[in-house]
Amino acid sequence: QVQLVESGGGLVEAGGSLRLSCAASGRTFSSYAMGWFRQAPGKEREFVAVISWGGGSTRYADSVKARFTISRDNAKNTAYLQMNSLKPEDTAVYYCAASNMYGSTNDIGYNYWGQGTQVTVSS
Repeated sequence: QVQLVESGGGLVEAGGSLRLSCAASGRTFSSYAMGWFRQAPGKEREFVAVISWGGGSTRYADSVKARFTISRDNAKNTAYLQMNSLKPEDTAVYYCAASNMYGSTNDIGYNYWGQGTQVTVSS
């Protein structure tokens, strides 16, 4: 079992930055690939980024590539999402999730989910 808690969301102006954190409980954090997803009002949840167990491989949605960076610190049982050059269309609830396999961009590939953190980007 892994419990995930996101933090770091908030209100930011367009062009600004935020860093989201995802703190995991349990001793097996390094056994999971970690992903970030987001869901805007009235839209389906969509993939944002994923990082492999050791952090050596990452994958991003085209919409965030070159603006967002996913990372992890296995010693701290924490995954991060650094978001730069934020746009109003990045407004959403952001979720972190843990998966037994690396690379899935579909939410059904993830076993555990956090409760989400709201990110609002004003224009």
